[in-house]
Amino acid sequence: MDNQDPIEYPVEGTLDLHTFHPKEVKGLIHNYLKACHGKKIFSVRIVHGKGNGTLRDCVHAQLRKLNLVKNFRLGNEFSGGWGATIVYLRH
Repeated sequence: MDNQDPIEYPVEGTLDLHTFHPKEVKGLIHNYLKACHGKKIFSVRIVHGKGNGTLRDCVHAQLRKLNLVKNFRLGNEFSGGWGATIVYLRH
């Protein structure tokens, strides 16, 4: 059976994709950023891991499509390096 109740995920400005299936990423990113915006969190860290870059590329492709996103960049040494993306939302 695949009838699972939705899992409540805290909206605090960091989305760790390690716990999600790649097929869930598209809708998840949009919904999470929308929830952050609603809580007036305008800087969000998305942790996608380093790996081979496939998930990072998928995340960046989704971010480019969202009007809510002002811009984004890879993390620095304090925010996860190239295993994370920092997203800045429009106010």
